[in-house]
Amino acid sequence: MNKKIGKLIITMFGIGLIKYFPGTFASFVTASIYYFFYTIKLNYLLLILINLFLFIYSIWMINNLKDEFAEIDSKEIVIDEFLGQSIPILFFYIIFYEGSVSNTFFFIIVFLSFIGFRFFDIFKPYPINYVDKNIKNGFGVILDDLIAGFFTLIILYICIVLYG
Repeated sequence: MNKKIGKLIITMFGIGLIKYFPGTFASFVTASIYYFFYTIKLNYLLLILINLFLFIYSIWMINNLKDEFAEIDSKEIVIDEFLGQSIPILFFYIIFYEGSVSNTFFFIIVFLSFIGFRFFDIFKPYPINYVDKNIKNGFGVILDDLIAGFFTLIILYICIVLYG
């Protein structure tokens, strides 16, 4: 695939070019997409395959396009927000897909996932900050957001188990 398509994908079709808070916008768009897919009951296996493809393709494209951006983890690259935000939402999507969970309850889960992910992505507690500072390649750009997504998932899961 050519570099133009790669740049479109890793900037989430230009969301990364938004002047203020491109990562937050990318996370919001991601959450909205998943909520829409849940309401139409799009099969989660397709979503898993899309995420796997985007994970591999994005690492490759970030490494190949490193000269196109001011830094390897440029604010314009927001596909990492998509992938990280996908971790908690996709987990609950899969759990609730066959169940009788209402769209409203799933919306609450998506909203809390958005808030939690943005918290961990912005404040970067250990080991997120370690990855962010020390792994300067496409994998590192993605990995810190994946960890933020897993932290969000763990916190949300514990809250759901404790509070039903």
